[in-house]
Amino acid sequence: MTAVRSDTALRIDGVSRFFGSGAARVQALDNVSLDVRSGEFLCLLGASGCGKSTLLGLIAGLDAPTTGTVDTTGRRAGMMFQDSALLPWLTAGGNIEVPLRLRGIRRAERRERVEGLLAMVRLAGLADKRPHELSGGMRQRVSLARAFAQEADILCMDEPFGALDAMTRDLLHDELERIWRETGVTVIFVTHDVREAVRLGDRIVLLSSRPGRVAEIFDVDIERPRRIDSARVAELATEVTTRLREEVGRHGH
Repeated sequence: MTAVRSDTALRIDGVSRFFGSGAARVQALDNVSLDVRSGEFLCLLGASGCGKSTLLGLIAGLDAPTTGTVDTTGRRAGMMFQDSALLPWLTAGGNIEVPLRLRGIRRAERRERVEGLLAMVRLAGLADKRPHELSGGMRQRVSLARAFAQEADILCMDEPFGALDAMTRDLLHDELERIWRETGVTVIFVTHDVREAVRLGDRIVLLSSRPGRVAEIFDVDIERPRRIDSARVAELATEVTTRLREEVGRHGH
């Protein structure tokens, strides 16, 4: 096996994943290989059921491949889901504090870190709010802060803005890009929205329909900051969409 370069945050080598057994056995991923650079913003794109979330779970360490390897090169991976998944009986600060407690960080230091993380996602002063007192966008910001509380070097994001309205989603694109630049974290971002992928990504990995394979990789050579409704974003999104339709059509879905 080729040695992993020092600027490689993640190496996926020949990964396949099967679920079930016998006649009910289903293959979700087929021989996926991919290197992700340290500090890269990589978007995973494909039709529903193509294995995007399965691959993300393997990267985050929530599951293991049937064959092949996922090497995070000693880096810590954190996970953020589409649903904010906040514990309703805890405050915003309490939710962010959970991974800090699990890591045995002392109370005074936990409070200081929570305040810093809330400030990072522009929710300073809202530590005592319960999830039901926050908007959908605010809850996702708390979820993002909680992901960073894991001190993740690789942040895995599974359609985190999919349930939000277009305006809130656009604002959170800006916030996520700002935090990504400030922290230098490596982001693996799953989406079914082609324009979102072009708006955010350094590269877009297009997965085939099940079983998921790397069908094509697009470099997004568009200067930042980008607007989701800009002409260049729309042009590349059209190219990616055409390729996605070809892939979906080829598999008869």
